Parts: sequence; C-alpha cells; structure tokens
Amino acid sequence: GHLPGKSAILVLLEKSQWFLLDHRNYLNSQRYYNMKRFDHCKYSNSSIATNIEGQSENIENGQFHSELSKDQIVIKDKSIQKNGMPPISTLPVEEILKSYLTTLDLDNCETESDNAFFVADLGEIYRQHLRWKTNLPRVEPFYAVKCNTDLTLLRLLAALGTGFDCASKSEIKTILDMGIDPSKIIYANPCKQSSFIRFAAEHDVKMMTFDNAEELRKIKRFFPNAQLVIRILTDDSKALIKLGTKFGASLNNTGFLLQTARDLGLSVIGVSFHVGSGCYDENAYIDAIHRARFVFDQATELGFNFNLLDVGGGFSFSHKSDDGISFEKIAALLGPAIDKYFPPNIRVIAEPGRYYAAPAFTIATHIIAKRTVRRDIEEEYIPNMNADQNDVSPTGDDHPAFMYYINDGLYGAFNCILYDHQLVTPKVLMKGGNFLFGETLDEPEYSCFIWGPTCDSIDCITKNGSLPELLPGDWLYFEEMGAYTIAAATKFNGFKQSKIIYTTTEPHVLDALSL
Repeated sequence: GHLPGKSAILVLLEKSQWFLLDHRNYLNSQRYYNMKRFDHCKYSNSSIATNIEGQSENIENGQFHSELSKDQIVIKDKSIQKNGMPPISTLPVEEILKSYLTTLDLDNCETESDNAFFVADLGEIYRQHLRWKTNLPRVEPFYAVKCNTDLTLLRLLAALGTGFDCASKSEIKTILDMGIDPSKIIYANPCKQSSFIRFAAEHDVKMMTFDNAEELRKIKRFFPNAQLVIRILTDDSKALIKLGTKFGASLNNTGFLLQTARDLGLSVIGVSFHVGSGCYDENAYIDAIHRARFVFDQATELGFNFNLLDVGGGFSFSHKSDDGISFEKIAALLGPAIDKYFPPNIRVIAEPGRYYAAPAFTIATHIIAKRTVRRDIEEEYIPNMNADQNDVSPTGDDHPAFMYYINDGLYGAFNCILYDHQLVTPKVLMKGGNFLFGETLDEPEYSCFIWGPTCDSIDCITKNGSLPELLPGDWLYFEEMGAYTIAAATKFNGFKQSKIIYTTTEPHVLDALSL
C-alpha cells in the first residue's frame, strides 16, 4: 500500500520463492519483471511517482492488488535496505529477458531504458560452489575479486564461506566493509604499493604473496608480522593468458628468496602458483604441484614450517571441454596429486574467479544501427536492383554482408575480448518483435561485423559473425559474460555501464543471503 520511503514489499510467491521490490525500484520493477504476467500475483498498471529524497510512493491510491491471501503479503523493515540488497527475482533468466523486452515500447520508452543490461542468475554461483566442494573438497576457494566486483555476487560468496583473493587496497577494503574476517583474505599481489602494505597491516590482513627480494625488504619495513607466501614460476605455456612473464620466482631463485626472508626475520608460511588463465592442459597443474613440493622441501631445510599451499586460479567453468579442459578433469588430477604430495595438515586454497562469475551473467544488447556493407562499398551502383537486396548474399564469401552496431562494446562489458582473449557468441534474442531466446531460426545466415557504440574503430566485438538479417530495434544476447567484463568496463564516450538485474534459480541462495 502507501509506504514510508525506506520500506520494502516482500511478496511470497511460493514456500521458498519470493520477490523483493524496494522503494527505489517500483518503477523499474514494472519494466523488469512485469508482475502482471505472474501466475501468483499482480498489481494494477498505475502511475508510480518515485522521489529521490526517499518520500512515499503511490500505487494506485495506496492499493496493492494481489491474488494471494493477506497473510502472504509481508511488509519488511529497513534492514533489507540497510543490507544494500537489490531486488532479486526467482524467475529463469529467459523469463526475465522476455518480461523486460516484451513490455519495452521503443517508440515511447524513457531515455536509456533500452540500454544493454545483464541478467545475473545467482543460482549459477551457488551451483558452481557445490560443484567445487564435490570435486575439490580439500581446497578452500578464495574468490579472485578482480574478476567481478559486483557486491551481490561477493555477498553470496561470503555467505557460502569462501575466502577472497585481493590485489589492491580497494579490493581489501571492499571485502572488509562486508564484515569479512581478515583471515579470509589473501593479498595475492607479489608487487604491492607501500601504502597498501601499511593498510593491510592496519587491518590485520596478514597473508600476502611475494616473488622478489625487494618486496621482502618492503614488507619488513611496513608489515614485519605478515604471513608470507612465495609465488613460484610454473609452466604456463598451455594457457591463453600467461602470467609467468610478470610474476613468479623461478626454482633457481626460490632458495635465495627464502634465505633472504629468514635473514630478515620474516615468516614465510607457504607456496602459491598460477598456471595461467584458460589453461588447456591439466598436466600443467601436476607440474606445478611438483615444483611446489620442491620449494616446501627447500623451506624445511632452512628452518621454515610451511602450512599453506595456494594452487591459484585459471580453472575452467564449463562442464564441456571446448573452452580448454573441464573443471572435473582438472580436479580428477589435481585433487589426488595434492593428497599425494601434501599431508592433511597442510591447508590448501585456490583463487578461482571466472569459475564462479562467468556462467552467472548473460548480457542483452540492443541493435542501434545497421549498414549493408556491400551496397556501401559497391564500385558501381546498379539502380535496377532492389536496394535492400543489392549484392547481399548468405554467409560463405570473403566480405561481411552487414555491420551491426550494439549498445555495449569493447570499452564496456566486452573488454574481455581485448584483455581476456574471450570468444563471445552472439545469439538472436528479439527479432521483429518476436522473442527468440534459445531458439534456432530457420533462416539464411549472413556474415556480419558487430561493433560497439563508441567512435573508436577498435570497438569491434566480432568480425566473423553469422546471423540472420536483423534490423535496428532487434536484440542480441551473449551468455557466460560474468568474468572480467563488468570489473574493467569504462564510461568512454559517455556510455554508461550496463546495469544488472538479479534472479536466482536456486532457492537456497535466498537462505544463504538471509533474506
């Protein structure tokens, strides 16, 4: 009904499924979720005035309409707003997309309501966590915050009990501000700014990595009580993103570094490694385990008592092997190798990032412009031909038939193409007003370029696309877009970062978040 500014409505849809609308999202919720389409409840189509000062809103003169009984409508107090949680649906991603797009009137919609947007299924993160615990029960995941810094994702992972791999003061502060114990953080950047080391010391974030002698001297000066982990060099030649050119001490140098740490009176507690992101050879992990064991033995000879092994990141998130190797295949080798070379008293952690974040996010993008390429580059215009069909043929020759321009790109969420070597696959979401999520169209496909919205010619998402002919106003979607997308997006040319709509297809997520 008529609510105070900081209130929220909690509508119980089923025994373990509910839908939250806070005071700032009534207007958006009509557009996002189209509750009139729900089987369980609906509200009348009304004018909703939202005030940025947080004043009360009016839902058709204060009347909330529901097919539920009165005792199933619960008014929640300010604590939900204090927790900072956004609205979370329980609909499948497909239904969220459909509800949003089928109610969007491009002729009359508000400015920017046709922007690109993400749908994040928190249920995917939950299922990935269960998958991890099933396949690598001994290894504690410390989520790589750099991969995706979305607060809702981070809160869910914290609720599930993961630790956090942080690379900067800002990332550490983000995690500490969530109330996470400092012992659940590893400062996994071997080359740190001095003031950041001081910040870690002031907040008791003790675990941190190093791979060079100067770093040890710096840590001795600013955080002599730190618990250090030596980052070693591994064979990352079978990875898409090779980190060994920048980080990691070679086995020829580890003895010297450990001796230096001992001379400085520093505490070194273990070894970390990273085989590189997108590793497509599971044997790289086994080689790294052997190297780590070698350094453990070196440390014992020098009087250290190591108790930690950090096996890094780079884990595949897919159940398939077409993106490298499956997580299950890696785990089937890595788990037994850990048990063979490291006794049960050794704590084992890892730094997965894309494993958790990538599969949870789908982005929907709007085609804002189109060029028929061959007509534009034709040397001699043939007036007798139909202009719409002039020199356009299905996929199979050397030049694109069409160029499509969408409203997110390399400077936004698709920076993953440039920096993370990610291969993205455009799929048709909406064509001619028809919702086509997950469908295969029985239409000829044409080669195409897909460009982002900025004025930079580097802003190209793909130059080898193959799609049916589309028009401005149609929509595309890209799946598995949660890793190294949002975290590195910019506002270049004044384009906003794509918003996120949250849902969960796993009811236990709501329990985990205590909502």
